[in-house]
Amino acid sequence: MTQYLKDRYGLLINGEWVDAENGATFETHNPATGELLALCANASAKDVDRAVKAAAAAQPAWAAKSPAERANILLKIADRIDERALELATVETLDNGKPIRETTLVDVPLSSDHFRYFAGCIRSIILREPIGVVGQIVPWNFPLLMGAWKIAPAIAAGNAVVIKSSSTTPLSLNVLGEILNEFLPPGVVNIISGRGAQTGQAMLDHPGFAKLAFTGSTEVGYDVAEAAAKRLIPATLELGGKSANIYFDDC
Repeated sequence: MTQYLKDRYGLLINGEWVDAENGATFETHNPATGELLALCANASAKDVDRAVKAAAAAQPAWAAKSPAERANILLKIADRIDERALELATVETLDNGKPIRETTLVDVPLSSDHFRYFAGCIRSIILREPIGVVGQIVPWNFPLLMGAWKIAPAIAAGNAVVIKSSSTTPLSLNVLGEILNEFLPPGVVNIISGRGAQTGQAMLDHPGFAKLAFTGSTEVGYDVAEAAAKRLIPATLELGGKSANIYFDDC
């Protein structure tokens, strides 16, 4: 299964895969075995700034494309996700720990479906008023699907994106980034990885975002809401606490 993995993953900034500016990395491990899967770039505040500037430079030309042009690109992305379905499902299972059945039947097909859905929306019902650069942070449990969920509507409407993966499960979003990079102009989607205390906080502190979107813990959600409120920008929050588990003595 590990044939789909690289030893090292960088940051996708302005259409190029680059190391963190200070060379910092972190490890991601198979949760079932503890095996080291890969080293990933640990983005600094300077890396976040580079990504935001790339997104801001790319966004006006992307927004100027017609809905039909953007829709056609989203459909091509969806097709490529389906073509690389086995790879995406395998990487998600190795990094996240989900059964391969779930990643194959749920995470991957729903990811491509999001791009097809919003390709249709922008030719019919979406209000076409992009707001600029959207900062997005996705959680560990659905990194690929949440990535598609957040990226597809944002770029469909003509926005550019800087999205951060969870430092626990960063790999599948990087594979999705490879697909996006085939079809999108450089800078429209920038993917960064790193620890929340450093990379995530750098996103909250950056003044270049027109909107923030976060899925994760309620505790961090308060910080995201506060950062958005201080700059008077919208925020979309999906916070934790709804999926309790009960463990019995015989487990």
